[in-house]
Amino acid sequence: MPVEKIALVTGANKGIGFEIARQLGERGNVILVGARDEVRGTHAADALAGRGISARPVRIDVTDATSIADAKIQIMRLYGRLDILVNNAGIAGGFTGAPSEATADDMREVYETNVFGVVSVTNAMLPLLHRAEAGRIVNMSSHVGSLTLNSDPESPFADLNLLAYQSSKTALNAITVAYAKELRGTPIKVNAAHPGVVATDINHHRGQRTPSEGAVIAVRLALLDDAGPSGASLAEEGPVPW
Repeated sequence: MPVEKIALVTGANKGIGFEIARQLGERGNVILVGARDEVRGTHAADALAGRGISARPVRIDVTDATSIADAKIQIMRLYGRLDILVNNAGIAGGFTGAPSEATADDMREVYETNVFGVVSVTNAMLPLLHRAEAGRIVNMSSHVGSLTLNSDPESPFADLNLLAYQSSKTALNAITVAYAKELRGTPIKVNAAHPGVVATDINHHRGQRTPSEGAVIAVRLALLDDAGPSGASLAEEGPVPW
């Protein structure tokens, strides 16, 4: 019988994060429901437990170093390792104007969560991932972060120009490659998942795909076998250009 994996999903109390947690949990893994809000995290973990999933809330604010350190200590004390880290927490930010109108604060607001938060959480959890037999890191990216698609006038994203959000996902793609290079030769794999345009709070539920559909590629990458890729940029239908 396969050994159950310990999976931390940040931003798991709703949307795609909750669906990733649910789908991983239904495959027999222990789910750590990462959430900034302790009450919402507990409600989400209880909802998963009601489905027969082994789930536990973990309070983690990816922009707060103390919160991240506390989460690491909690996971170490309870499990001694981490098999799967899904860096799902992300924001769109409030700025939607022209790039020439953006301020450093507009950029910083989004980057604190989407970029710096991923680095902070990943670095904190890496020692626990190294204790696993074969750690997996999944960074939730987006097609809108693809420089290839953004610069193609025929792309469906050609007219989208959200400087802070789109560039934060481009940076996340670069971060994915950087960690994959560092961890080359180890059992840890790092990949970027592209869920498609999913109807969630981040886009005011204007996406064409459901959170359940958007979660599929992240779950696939979280459960890769030894032959799977590392440093890849993948959607459910296949590779997404950088």
